[in-house]
Amino acid sequence: MQRLIRIGSRDSSLALWQAKHIENLLKQQGIQTELILVKSEGDINLTSPLYEMGVQGIFTKTLDIALLTGKIDIAVHSLKDVPTKLPQNLKIAAIPQRVNVKDVLVYKDASFTVTEEAGITIATSSLRRKAQWLNRYPKHEIESIRGNINTRLEKLKNTANWNAALFAAAGLDRIGLDVPFRKEMEWMLPAPAQGALAVVCREDDSEADAICKTLNHFETWTCTGIEHSFLRNLKGGCSIPIAALAVAEKDKVHFRGNILSLDGVRKVEVEMEFDLHNCADAGAQAASKLLSSGGDKIAEELKKFMTE
Repeated sequence: MQRLIRIGSRDSSLALWQAKHIENLLKQQGIQTELILVKSEGDINLTSPLYEMGVQGIFTKTLDIALLTGKIDIAVHSLKDVPTKLPQNLKIAAIPQRVNVKDVLVYKDASFTVTEEAGITIATSSLRRKAQWLNRYPKHEIESIRGNINTRLEKLKNTANWNAALFAAAGLDRIGLDVPFRKEMEWMLPAPAQGALAVVCREDDSEADAICKTLNHFETWTCTGIEHSFLRNLKGGCSIPIAALAVAEKDKVHFRGNILSLDGVRKVEVEMEFDLHNCADAGAQAASKLLSSGGDKIAEELKKFMTE
């Protein structure tokens, strides 16, 4: 009898799209599937800033427990939400080809123009986006915004003094939201692994692992692995103002990364190139270079902030 693969997902619109996307890919291979929905603490608490809620694994730990207790066989996550170190006996089985990695600015009307002058208020739940925005536009105000994509868009629409809000392009595109006024932030470096999905299974479930392996995309696996390694070696979580992007071009990987102070005043950057087929320690190398270039002082400050 053919194995039924039980797919776990959060119940937000984006999480459901992601889980159904993986489900459809598996069904195309003749795999029987069942979708099981689980609420996460990150979805339930819509008022506390992410960095006050334990951060690591906030959107994944409920599904981690469901995996470890055998309630589901695989879990589907946005890879940028997955901690750099998984719980014991869990593994990433596959990372499909990722999509748009950019952040986008969503605004209310066509007349809005970003200038360097004061009087502009931008909403975001991300310390990374906040720090990069303030680094470029220090006179602007930043407001915290929580909730799923639909909720955040509604809050932007109904909050009079907010001019715009920042989102991941991949999230908007995946669920097909018609956002009339948006602009990709070409200058903003994304979160490590942004735009990619992760399919997680138990280490001892070799059958589920083998089934999911067929969905893996080598270049995406390699590039996001470098980005995650960079983050891990900086001892940062998914909400810390650390950004990274690795891009594969022919047999090379071009990497850029940065770390910023919370107020955006200080920024340390690194840019390196690696061999696509020989880059196992690329993330560690990039992190070491960034730390030795002054990033260590910012990293220590961020560590203290996260533990207070």
